Amino acid sequence: MTAKEFVTSFYHSDFGSEAFKPSEFFHENCQLNWNSSTGFKELNYSDIELLFKNFSKAYSSARNQISHMLQDGNFITIRYTMYVHPIETPEEEEPMAHFITIWELKDGKLYRGHEISQLADESLPSLKSFSEIKL
Repeated sequence: MTAKEFVTSFYHSDFGSEAFKPSEFFHENCQLNWNSSTGFKELNYSDIELLFKNFSKAYSSARNQISHMLQDGNFITIRYTMYVHPIETPEEEEPMAHFITIWELKDGKLYRGHEISQLADESLPSLKSFSEIKL
């Protein structure tokens, strides 16, 4: 599996599913530097594992719509919008946030990440800007 295929398989996973296993995707010594709308967070493997565990308690499922994915050696840059189905209304899908992440892969897993996110702007022009672009 190529680096792009691996990253695509991660982002096509259902993060809300109990079947989702972070150990399949994250290196045991991974680190994610995340600039979110609530401030900077530095997450290690345990933090990321807890993040996904808590995520599955709030959302019955999730879907990522990828607009861009670029590769430079063992670095993958991805731009996407995450859509979620809240536990309270599992039949409704809503955009949660927009992300851009640069991942370094090591030993075939996500190793170092640099991510920036903001709450999703639900306006049509904003959502259309995150439509898939074939590169």
